[in-house]
Amino acid sequence: MKPWKAEILLLIITFIWGATFSFTKIGLQFASPIYFTFFRFAIALSVSLLIWGKTFFQIQKEHFVNGSILGLFYAGGFILQTLGLNFTTVTKSAFITGLSVAFTPFVYKIVENKKISFNQWLGIGVVLIGLWLFTNPRIDNINIGDVLTLFSTFFWAFYIVYMNKFTYNVTEFRTTIQIVISQFYVVFLASLIGIILFESKPNIEFNQKLIFALIYNGIIATILLTTIHTSIQKYTTPVKAALIFSLEPVFASIFALIIFNEILRTVEYFGAILILIGVSISEFGALVFGKILKKENLSE
Repeated sequence: MKPWKAEILLLIITFIWGATFSFTKIGLQFASPIYFTFFRFAIALSVSLLIWGKTFFQIQKEHFVNGSILGLFYAGGFILQTLGLNFTTVTKSAFITGLSVAFTPFVYKIVENKKISFNQWLGIGVVLIGLWLFTNPRIDNINIGDVLTLFSTFFWAFYIVYMNKFTYNVTEFRTTIQIVISQFYVVFLASLIGIILFESKPNIEFNQKLIFALIYNGIIATILLTTIHTSIQKYTTPVKAALIFSLEPVFASIFALIIFNEILRTVEYFGAILILIGVSISEFGALVFGKILKKENLSE
């Protein structure tokens, strides 16, 4: 697959992921963060095993280990982000989660020892400014939710980098499925342990809104999108993937407008435009800067 095709698919994934902020916020009205995460991944694991169980149980040790490591990063990111969202606002959560775009290049360099291009650094800088303007987070009242969400961004950065590392040579769909289900198993197990350790009594109220939120997050946002993500991210770089994922707060606001009738201010639109410009610089900067340098060389 050509990199640009993979990046378009990652953009579509990010758009659909944008709705999870709203559905998670709805779900947390009727369930504690640990219970919500547990049932989300119970659904994802059960449906996945129902469809691909025979394939999963033929998994090789290497792929199970790789999938489990990804699952640990996945669990850390999801559980901490969901816990944080219970104490902070969607706006601050979106901004802090978007900071993973700043951490990913450093993790990428540590893990893979790969050089980050100038246009990617420039794109990251523009995206961070856009994220700040778009989400307009208040830093004068930092709470435990903000701290938990910040820790989740480190897990996301490692998840994005190790996704490339563990799937780079994976060509068979069956292997992709095995790695995906391994991730679901680890998150399911981690949230189950969380319930045993921290929940003294059931803290969940099943109703139509909660069930819809769990189905959307568990099947569409988890099974479908994680499978696609695991299949295609290897065709681009972790830094470009992180930059594309930085658009999630923008897409989240679109769903918030539809679901909660939240209206954006002018400065937020400007921030969204800067995020798009930052992603575009990373994507097309090499082409633009290359032409500029070529013209300068010809003129000398």
